[in-house]
Amino acid sequence: MAAEPTVTTPKINLRRPDIMAEVQAQVVSHYRSELVEYLRAHGHELRAGNLCIKLAKEFGFCYGVERAIDLAYAARKSFPPETPIFLLGEIIHNPEVNDQIRNLGIRTISSRPTPEELALLKAGDVVIIPAFGTEVRTRQILQEKGCVFVDTTCGDVMSVWKRVRQYARDQVTSIIHGKARHEETKATTSQATASGQGHYLVVYNLEETDYVCRYIVQGGNKQEFLEKFKGAYSPGFDPDVHLQAVGVANQTTMLRNETEEVQRRFKAAMEQKYGPENLERHFRYFDTICGATQDRQDALQKLLKEPLDLLLVIGGYNSSNTSHLAEMGEAVLPTYFIKNAAKMVSPRLITHWNQHVHREVETENWLPDGPATIGITAGASCPNNLIEDVIARLLEFRGLSAKDVLGAPPRPGTPA
Repeated sequence: MAAEPTVTTPKINLRRPDIMAEVQAQVVSHYRSELVEYLRAHGHELRAGNLCIKLAKEFGFCYGVERAIDLAYAARKSFPPETPIFLLGEIIHNPEVNDQIRNLGIRTISSRPTPEELALLKAGDVVIIPAFGTEVRTRQILQEKGCVFVDTTCGDVMSVWKRVRQYARDQVTSIIHGKARHEETKATTSQATASGQGHYLVVYNLEETDYVCRYIVQGGNKQEFLEKFKGAYSPGFDPDVHLQAVGVANQTTMLRNETEEVQRRFKAAMEQKYGPENLERHFRYFDTICGATQDRQDALQKLLKEPLDLLLVIGGYNSSNTSHLAEMGEAVLPTYFIKNAAKMVSPRLITHWNQHVHREVETENWLPDGPATIGITAGASCPNNLIEDVIARLLEFRGLSAKDVLGAPPRPGTPA
């Protein structure tokens, strides 16, 4: 049995009061929004002319994202200017934020560095691990080179890692509800196999879940199974062997109700195959959905019950939690997933991300001519200044400006 790898790195205190005071001032200057604060103070609602904008109660940066950004900024202030600092992939899934990180002089390399990129690194160089973590092997390689880590991995992600490592120790296969190519899921699957004895299978949706559950209960064509899930299971995975005991976990940014349904269907399959009295030996489940992801989904669900003409979802197109907000909106009303205000070309034309064809598309006559009530939400990696830009753009389409709004006093009964 291979020993589970241990990784030790020098401890660097980036949260010194003097450093963090400078960091906070810089972060506020980059991402704060006076207009968003105005909406918070006015019950998350803005009325101007014949336009009503309703902002979800929970939106934008979560604690884990704020922490990751703070640590990246603090790294640049803490280490001498001549010290090279590298970021594995993206700090979070938002292009504007990643541009700001690069503007600090932090160099981006691949989340799984190429040999050419590794050749650039030397002992003492600083490597920032992003909020969704990194793969075990990548971390080992960088440690062997003597790199210094600034680890911004979200605590919720590490909770999932702990769970799948336990599954591996108990010879339980991790069924991970997520996107096999997402950085977080790659990091999680590497934890499942880190001890040398664990296995995993990634299922993306309920259709894939049902396929696996049928295989568990009825058996099937092994080669067809392996081809269907190619790239989404561990080396040496055998569905006839490694689906006898499973534990469900998830990419933390998936839809909670879908993850819960994945769990229910696997539980039912195991009960049918082995009997309820043997369930504990064959099935495990722990809730590993990120609290901030759930808060934003819950807030949007409430917003969608209000009268709205359309919904704008703001965030990076490769942001998993943002894409699920867009899915929720699309099921109810016209929804436009945009990464910034520039995508609202005019009141007649909007360019937005279509998740079904995986590219930007254009929609004409998206904004009603007359009175309109518009819902807005944003993913956990979207800064407030981008939300402000969208609101300001909507106001401009009605011949108004943010300055016209910011002078208005709070409505009676709303918190100041």
